[in-house]
Amino acid sequence: MRITTLGQAGLFVEAKQGSVLCDPWFNPAYYASWFPFPSNEHLDPQTLANPTFLYISHLHYDHFDPQFLREHVSKEATVLLPAYPLDLLERELRKIGFTKFIKTKNYEWLEAGGLRFMTAASVAPTDGPLGDSGLVIDDGETRVYDQNDSRPVDLDTLIAAGPYDAHFLQYSGAIWYPMVYLYPPKMMEALGRKKRENEMARALRYVDEIGATYVIPSSGPPCFLDDELFHLNDFDRDPANTFPDEAVFLEYMEANGRNNGRLMIPGTAIELAPGGCDIIHDRPEAEVAAIFTDKRAYLEAYKARQQPRIDAIKASWPRGQVDILASIKEWFEPLIQAADITSVGINGRVLLDCDTVGVVLDFQRREVYEWRGGEWEYRLHVKPELIESAIVRHQEDWINDLFLSCRFEAERKGAYNEYVYNFFKCLTLERLQYAEGYYAEKAHESQFFEAEGYRIQRRCPHLRADLTRFSHIEDGVLTCTLHGWQFELESGTCLTSDDRKIFAQRLDGSGDASQGGSLPASADLRAYRDDSRLIRDRCGHCWYNPKRKI
Repeated sequence: MRITTLGQAGLFVEAKQGSVLCDPWFNPAYYASWFPFPSNEHLDPQTLANPTFLYISHLHYDHFDPQFLREHVSKEATVLLPAYPLDLLERELRKIGFTKFIKTKNYEWLEAGGLRFMTAASVAPTDGPLGDSGLVIDDGETRVYDQNDSRPVDLDTLIAAGPYDAHFLQYSGAIWYPMVYLYPPKMMEALGRKKRENEMARALRYVDEIGATYVIPSSGPPCFLDDELFHLNDFDRDPANTFPDEAVFLEYMEANGRNNGRLMIPGTAIELAPGGCDIIHDRPEAEVAAIFTDKRAYLEAYKARQQPRIDAIKASWPRGQVDILASIKEWFEPLIQAADITSVGINGRVLLDCDTVGVVLDFQRREVYEWRGGEWEYRLHVKPELIESAIVRHQEDWINDLFLSCRFEAERKGAYNEYVYNFFKCLTLERLQYAEGYYAEKAHESQFFEAEGYRIQRRCPHLRADLTRFSHIEDGVLTCTLHGWQFELESGTCLTSDDRKIFAQRLDGSGDASQGGSLPASADLRAYRDDSRLIRDRCGHCWYNPKRKI
């Protein structure tokens, strides 16, 4: 098996049976903030144009590069789809022109084209853009685990699928924390040190658990070439910088007694065989080393080459084309009103300070309104042109777009609250209902509502949409209007799929419940105390804490 690295998490895997193109990223991402490091400008896209299989791990733009895929990759490639409950990734790839898909099952082997594959997907609202995944490839002689920046929890299953000849994994930060927060310098340094240490320690734990023969640090930090962000690069191995590079992590491995790490940069190939590997760089060793030993000079030259591109992207942002307050109110307010669990989890006000206008997202009053100097619990200061761009594009996930640009400032009164940030990645009813249903399910919530003479489970068996909001009942058939799934209430049978049922029971007591068992009292998440993060059922005897992460 031959594997060529393409930058960030990008890999081109070539085996006797066929090839797999994984996460190719070549174009600037997140408002021209992120660029591949080291540069992959010299790679010829034609060498990647006709893969047998395409694997995109998730919808982060440093893994999913729609422009590159549209312009350079054959639409005859068969896409290996991770097992995500929402088909957001498939939709985006179909927009580009891909039509051949294999839908994998989580942690289950499949064979295609003589190769064996296994995907390991994470599907919590906090995982990537509502999902992240890794890929195992087996050509019959060697086995590789491409973890990229996923964080699998079912390690026993992954270990049992081994042994692995090579393990590609993330080891560095890919987030805006803590650098966008307005903290005192000493506090910022302490937080940066802790995050850097935690990142590499977490990666080392995965290295030890997976136990591969060779470990290749990949999916590392981007580089920041715009003047406003250039200081974020780790030029001099700053122990408080959250973006250590490959060389730093390999030294960290060696300092901790692990000597099986290997350095690969864009264009480097590894010839992998049972019991050994050969590293083949596409440039002299001294040139490879200079990227890391004289990093500032390398990045300054890279910056100069990319400056016209950065300037053009920044000039394209809309300015004064959008009524920010009116647009956000029209867009966000219905979402907030539908976000029962999220609103209770936030229980406060988020201020979008856009210089020209302040917009309050009030999760207590369930309203959006102009800020006139009142209190807030969370403040995000963002340039208006960036907000306008997100609105014009109707970007339904601001976390994995605007926020990852690091082009904002943040303040909060209190601890980190995952519900705030998960709301910003769920800016459609479909996404929001998925997150709400996930939280409800994990809380072992048992809720029912009454309609048309039946007591019915509140959450749709398909993707947990709230049926008190998204159902239409006619002639004994309930239709979930979010995705069109239908259920016969008398029997509980799903008319859309053979493997789902709904719990429904006649209120007159006749007949058995469609799935049997006794029914608890009906619950309503909208009955909650404004001054509490607790949710109470209608009977008043059961309190539920959504376990807000801090």
